[in-house]
Amino acid sequence: MTDALRPGTLPDARSFGLKEEEFDRIVARLGRTPNLTELGIFAVLWSEHCSYKSSRIHLKKLPTKGKRVLQGPGENAGVVDIGQGLCVVFKMESHNHPSFIEPFQGAATGVGGILRDVFTMGARPIACLDSLRFGAPDAPRMQYLVDGVVAGIGFYGNCFGVPTVGGETTFFEAYNENILVNAFTLGLARHEDLFFGRASGAGNPVYYVGSKTGKDGIHGATMASEEFSDATEEKRPTVQVGDPFTEKLLLEALLELMKTDAIEGIQDMGAAGLTSSSFEMAGRAGTGMRLDLDQVPLRETGMTPYEIMLSESQERMLLVARHGHDATIARIFHKWGLDASLIGEVTGDGRMVCTWKGKTVVDLPIAPLAQDAPLYDRPRRRPSYLRKVTVEADAKADSADLGGDLLDLLEHPNFASKRWVWRQYDHQVRTNTVIGPGLDAALLRVKGTRMGVAMTSDVNPLYCYLDPREGTRFAVAEAARNLACVGAQGIGVTDCLNFGNPEKPEVMWQFKEAVEGMASALKAFKIPVVSGNVSLYNDTEGRSIWPTPTVAMVGLVKDMRRVPERELPEGARVLLAGDGEVRLAGSQYLYHKGTLVGRLPKLDLKMERKLQKFLLKGYAKRALRFAHDVSEGGLAAALAEVALFAGMGFDGSVPGGDPVLQCFGEGGGRALVVGEEEALAALARALDLPLRPLGVLGGEAFRLSTGGAPLETTLDALQRRFEGGFKKAMRA
Repeated sequence: MTDALRPGTLPDARSFGLKEEEFDRIVARLGRTPNLTELGIFAVLWSEHCSYKSSRIHLKKLPTKGKRVLQGPGENAGVVDIGQGLCVVFKMESHNHPSFIEPFQGAATGVGGILRDVFTMGARPIACLDSLRFGAPDAPRMQYLVDGVVAGIGFYGNCFGVPTVGGETTFFEAYNENILVNAFTLGLARHEDLFFGRASGAGNPVYYVGSKTGKDGIHGATMASEEFSDATEEKRPTVQVGDPFTEKLLLEALLELMKTDAIEGIQDMGAAGLTSSSFEMAGRAGTGMRLDLDQVPLRETGMTPYEIMLSESQERMLLVARHGHDATIARIFHKWGLDASLIGEVTGDGRMVCTWKGKTVVDLPIAPLAQDAPLYDRPRRRPSYLRKVTVEADAKADSADLGGDLLDLLEHPNFASKRWVWRQYDHQVRTNTVIGPGLDAALLRVKGTRMGVAMTSDVNPLYCYLDPREGTRFAVAEAARNLACVGAQGIGVTDCLNFGNPEKPEVMWQFKEAVEGMASALKAFKIPVVSGNVSLYNDTEGRSIWPTPTVAMVGLVKDMRRVPERELPEGARVLLAGDGEVRLAGSQYLYHKGTLVGRLPKLDLKMERKLQKFLLKGYAKRALRFAHDVSEGGLAAALAEVALFAGMGFDGSVPGGDPVLQCFGEGGGRALVVGEEEALAALARALDLPLRPLGVLGGEAFRLSTGGAPLETTLDALQRRFEGGFKKAMRA
């Protein structure tokens, strides 16, 4: 009791991650010195992870409204209407720091947390994606990290019963000391079944439901808001421990309870646990709350109020009920074997009051913590490294063996088949999956309708390193293009903005550029951001990751009879639709040869819009049978991927000019298509979209004529290198 009530000190504040000026601000705001428990509450809610104090000023530039948007940023997840009274609920979150410290539990609880964000809104989760950035395969601990993260994702998703249907897995040295684990979940609900995280109605009872509270994850939010150092291993206790079987029970109990009139509001206990859920729910509703911490179910003895409030134990929710439904709540949660404890009530005084052992241990105003956290417009400065890498002239490269270069590229773990990864995920559970891992975007049917929902996550770290603004614009364009390749129109975005230490002016310059680039591209496509996450302090001893603004985009297919075919016939002609500037700057080809300089190719958003319209109309008219975007690896890699999908060789050509540039140069606005040529040609003419034949699928040889020596190899060689590359890199 003594520690819970003793005055907090400046050294305490610093140990919790608060600055001296923030401690002074707390004392001034309260008119007194907070006790230790109250100071811990301020620390987590004012942490970067919870308050977005360095990013909020820039995030306001993103478009968040649209005719389909039912709920934008600010809730547990975003909600977008898809018609017929249905909506999709989705969000992406980071679990970078925990996954680097303890990869299995870090990744597993990342999946568990994002699942709860979705089903607390009343939606049943139907799909997950993961976007993973690892360091060089031979870096210290990297194989351990890869094994642990992939196993953790598979364990939680498979046990819970939700398919992991796609994502990205790439390897760059910039992530040797800070891997990125970004998890996405999408759920489906009817409009009338949505719930929100608001503690409305003074006098309404407050219930704690789900698992018991332990000491795992305490100060996880503040840990995620600071750099790593030599003491990183000591932070292992701040990583939560997940139980997907309990989470499945929690899902079913809540969805059953949501069919009654018992719930006024509900929120996941995620980062900062009981603290964040209680303060955020009361803050949104403009109310207060009184909690009796003696009523919180504990799985460890001797826990203090500080530990109870800040624990990030998993599989827990805070529920504000309506009067008269206590018996219903008790019956349903007893049926599913879960705790449902009455721990307090909503008040109308705008304060959070917590008692423990008969004494008041917390008495704080809600607003300063939930809505009035510090807001920083941090200094910005263009990074000095850009003076060296930004050159106008495009980088050049010669090749004595284009076929060998293609095989080397396909064998690299950034390109090679990730079958080893996604075979550990159940991507068919619930039987909605039509297109799973391995193609441009995942696609799921909406049962009982003709509709489908597609999803993809995209970002090219090489592009964002060279030019954060343009690199982010390319990420948005690629995501929209990938959706169009499976017949889906983009309807909403969630993002995970991964950057280094925001106290470095260079990092804040990168962040601002990326947000403004994202805003301009999304406005051009008329696609809103409805949820997201910012992950900063991805630094180790002063070394920052590359700017990595991951874009997860959701698309709608109105008629699932108008989607890509599963097989391509021998003799099918492959056409190149669209056009755009192609450069080697920032290309995977040059990076793997040790060069990362140059000006990015120009992104033509008008061409992107025309290409997407062409693809969507092509499927709608049944003129298009298959499409695949041209992005990383250039035209040669894209054609090789089509050949591998078709299971046959290819004989064709690339546009004339420098052979290396035409084969491996990268840019936007292009896709490979297969379909009814006359109908596609007529559609392209109507849209004023370039369309040219490249060659024919068939046989065992893979051959591209160029402006010089041809690129020649075999389907067998492509398959061996593509299928074996990932395992080879991990063994090395």
